[in-house]
Parts: sequence; structure tokens; C-alpha cells
Amino acid sequence: MTTARLLARLALAALLLVAGVSHLTWGRRGYRIVVPDWATTLLRTDKDAIVVASGAVEVMLGAAVIALPRERRTVGAAIAAFFVAVFPGNVHQWRTHRSAPMLDTDRKRFVRLLLQPVLVVWALWATR
Repeated sequence: MTTARLLARLALAALLLVAGVSHLTWGRRGYRIVVPDWATTLLRTDKDAIVVASGAVEVMLGAAVIALPRERRTVGAAIAAFFVAVFPGNVHQWRTHRSAPMLDTDRKRFVRLLLQPVLVVWALWATR
């Protein structure tokens, strides 16, 4: 295990933990904006439940990166899949020009779209 990968894994865990906690606390209301209407129909629930569930998943994945070193490839694949799964919400937010915590301009929302593939690659690289 290289130091770079270890640091990348720890940073990934921190990112997921902070993001997850924000979905469960201070950012919870604002993140509902990111959830597309079709997602509530598909999942048969409301936007708040989706935000809470995604926050809980982020916390669990962030903890798993640290707590399950022998399963890091599986955890990395799960993180990458999670980043892919939430991408439609990022597209929805950009297309509807709606602000959420830290994403209050179209430029920031567009940069967030470009960041998503980087997050997927980061998760896979850091955990291989």
C-alpha cells in the first residue's frame, strides 16, 4: 500500500463522512432540491427520505473505507457505484438552476458535474 493511496483513502473517507453528516443535519433541507421528482415516484418515498438515506449511505461508506481494509476493493466499487447513482440528482440541480448548500451558482453546479467522474476514479484508484 502506497502512502498516496492511503492518504487518498483517508481523504475519501473524510469526504464521505462530512457529506453524509451534512445530509443528516445542517444541509438536509437544502439537499432536497437536488432530488428529482421522478426519484420520489420510482422509490415511492419523499425527497427528505431520499436525502436521509443517501446521507446514511455516505456515512456507512466512509466508515467502511476505514473499518474494512480487507474489503477495500469492494467498498471502493460500492463508493464508485454510489457516485454514479447520485449523478442524476446533480444533473437535475444544474438543469433546474436550483441552489443547494455550497452550490449556489450555475457555474458551481456545472463544475460539480465535471467533478463526478473524478470522484468515481478517485474511489476506484484509492481502494485498489
